[in-house]
Amino acid sequence: METNKKYKLLESDTINVGGRTLYRIEALRDFSNVKKGEKGGYIQTEDNLQHKEKCWVYGNARVCDDAVVCDNAVVCDNARVYDNAVVCDNARVCDNAVVCDNARVYGNAVVCDDAVVCGNARVCGNARVCDDAVVCGNARVCGNAVVKNKGDYIIFKNWWSSGRFFTWTRSNNMWCVGCFYGTGEQLVAKAKKDSEISGREYERIVNYVEDILKQDATEQQEEK
Repeated sequence: METNKKYKLLESDTINVGGRTLYRIEALRDFSNVKKGEKGGYIQTEDNLQHKEKCWVYGNARVCDDAVVCDNAVVCDNARVYDNAVVCDNARVCDNAVVCDNARVYGNAVVCDDAVVCGNARVCGNARVCDDAVVCGNARVCGNAVVKNKGDYIIFKNWWSSGRFFTWTRSNNMWCVGCFYGTGEQLVAKAKKDSEISGREYERIVNYVEDILKQDATEQQEEK
C-alpha cells in the first residue's frame, strides 16, 4: 500500500467516458512544478498514475482502463491514454494526442498535436510524433526521428527467418530492428555476419528505401 501518496481522487469532480467513471486528481504534496492542492486531469483508478517520482496528468487529460503513467512522464492538455498503453520515463503526451491499445511511449519521446500512437507501436528515445500522424501496428520510432505523416516511416517484416517487424524512419534515415538501431549500412553489415540470406534480404530492403530517397531528392530538385 502506498503510504506517501501524492494525489487523491476527487469524488465530487468526475466525468463519464464510455461508461467509465474518471476522477479529477488533486495533489497532496508539492513535487516537480505541481503544488499541494493543485488539481490535475482525470484518471479512472490510482493504478493509472504512479504515486512515486514526478509523473502527472494535467489539464483535461484522461488516463483510464489499464493504462499507466509512471516515472517522470507527463500527460497534459486534452491528451488521452487508455487501453493497456504505457507512458513512462520522461515521455510527454500532450495537446489532443492519443496513446492506446498496447502502445508504449518512453525515453524522452513526445507525442503531440493530433497524433495517435496505437497497436503495438513503440515511440522512444528523443523521437517526436506530431501533427496528425498515426503510428500503429508494430512500428518502432526511435532516436531523434520525427513522424508527421504516414510517409515518414515504413514497417517491414522479416519473412525469411524470425518473422519479426522492423521500422525505417525517414527524417533520420535510421533503422530499428529488434535491439539494433542504426544506419542502413550498419544494418546490412551486421546482417551479413549473421547469415548470407539475412544479409542479402536486408540489403535488398535498404536499397529499396535508398531508391525512395533518391526519387524524393530528384522531385525536390525539379520543383526548384
